[in-house]
Amino acid sequence: MSTLKQGDKAPAINAKDQLGNIISLNDYAGKKVVLYFYPKDDTPGCTAEACNLRDNYDSLLNAGFDVIGVSSDNEKSHQKFITKYSLPFRLISDTDQKVSNDYGVWGLKKFMGKEYMGINRTTFLIDENGNIEKVIEKVDTKNHISQIL
Repeated sequence: MSTLKQGDKAPAINAKDQLGNIISLNDYAGKKVVLYFYPKDDTPGCTAEACNLRDNYDSLLNAGFDVIGVSSDNEKSHQKFITKYSLPFRLISDTDQKVSNDYGVWGLKKFMGKEYMGINRTTFLIDENGNIEKVIEKVDTKNHISQIL
């Protein structure tokens, strides 16, 4: 679970997106950002969450938000995921888990009796000044937009 909370300065980001372009949080100065961390491309929960954000993307833009997704999948996996579901936002390829660790979402997980390390699904709303406005740890993948707006 993340130790970051409302009012904290959002950790800097310097990572590659699905096309290999560098994403920096500084690029979004003056804009609000939905920074959502998810475990894996093209899995049921992650697909539901991405499609909920896609289907409500105009509402997010109208509310002043840009959207960035983060998982430890590689660029090629992100490209396929974006193409398959027509996602209109960028995805960070966090293969070294630097961004996930900086945001405190990389940690121990349990599934079907097995323990492993991975991303704990979490969304950060970041304001125009780069401060965390809200942390959503219990993400409702099918209705995530209602938690954000």
